[in-house]
Amino acid sequence: MRITALLENTTTRADMAVEHGLSLYIEAAGQTILFDMGQSDLFAQNAERLGCDLRAVDFAVLSHGHYDHGGGLPTFLTINDRAPVYLNCHAFGEQYNASGKYIGLDPLLAQNPRLRFTDGETSVAPGFTLLDCNDRTRRGTLGTFGLTRREGNELVPDDFRHEQYLLIETEGKRVLISGCSHKGIDDIAAWFCPDVLVGGFHVSKLTDPAALSALARSLNSYPTAYYTCHCTGVAQTELLRSEMPRLSYLACGETIEL
Repeated sequence: MRITALLENTTTRADMAVEHGLSLYIEAAGQTILFDMGQSDLFAQNAERLGCDLRAVDFAVLSHGHYDHGGGLPTFLTINDRAPVYLNCHAFGEQYNASGKYIGLDPLLAQNPRLRFTDGETSVAPGFTLLDCNDRTRRGTLGTFGLTRREGNELVPDDFRHEQYLLIETEGKRVLISGCSHKGIDDIAAWFCPDVLVGGFHVSKLTDPAALSALARSLNSYPTAYYTCHCTGVAQTELLRSEMPRLSYLACGETIEL
């Protein structure tokens, strides 16, 4: 299995364009998957430089309904004219950040016939399952960091019902791909206990060293190897890595082989 970061907030390569967002190119079990598409067409520019053929993608996954993961969707639909795109049935809800700015998807895309809406658990291909875990009990120890959704005429704390995770089971391994882990990375690790977990931890606004240390202890309690990125935060990653020997960072342009 190969996972290449087409887009991420950071890079060590001068030829990679970066932005606040995420896009992963996954090759596993005879399938080629695009997981998220950043907020613009930069993921596609980087894919060309990296030799990752977006036309070869068999199916795409949108992890949740935020612009920094789905803003590049029109670009992908133009480049690849056949692959279905799987996203949660709540992905086109109205999502806002802590300052009240709309951070959701372009509602005009909702009627595109290539979109496949998921709910609960969806088998996409042998060994590939999408789960939203909306029926799971959440401890909610990290909070929402001010993110909201519109419910009627009010903005209420987002419950992230629009978020889903890709579980890949192949060659005796269970690999979980998560975009931002908004439902709580500690809960997600507990629900799946995968061999490998790749994704953002959504703690870039968590500045309390004691809270980050507690999170590290929680994640260390599982036999999981972690690759983090995007919304974890550079300073937060360094603190976590000081206590998590199985934590690595996946920057734009890098590839991991599992």
